[in-house]
Amino acid sequence: MAHIYFSFDFGTDEEKAQQARHKLEMWKQAFRLDKKMLYKFERESDAEASSADGGQKSEETEKAEKKGKSSKAGKSKSGGKKKEDADGGADVATGNVKLYLRLAFSGHEKMTEERLLKKIPSEEPFSEFSPKAVKDQDADFAELEVKFDSLD
Repeated sequence: MAHIYFSFDFGTDEEKAQQARHKLEMWKQAFRLDKKMLYKFERESDAEASSADGGQKSEETEKAEKKGKSSKAGKSKSGGKKKEDADGGADVATGNVKLYLRLAFSGHEKMTEERLLKKIPSEEPFSEFSPKAVKDQDADFAELEVKFDSLD
């Protein structure tokens, strides 16, 4: 099964990153792409916090963000948590956010793969970043694969 990678650098725009996450989750559910479309976020503020706190704080903030994004009532609570974290010294919203997306389709799913390769760059949160698909023949493939596997 060949993999195709996309990488997106959202800079400090956490809102665009969450829009992208929401869009990817919608596609995963709508097209039943559970194991075929995987994505991971890399946040520089999380990397700094994990080196200082042994990784415990970054896991807690990610869990809090995921819980906060699950409902409208949770969003208002998560906004308060971000303000508290920013005042407490951990800048959750100000670090650089990168999204790594991996598509893994088998040979008989070429049409679905081609549709997603056309759809992803044309959709709203992704179109601003002019993404490029990196396939296994490309020079950057090994680097992206190692980076994707190292993220949790």
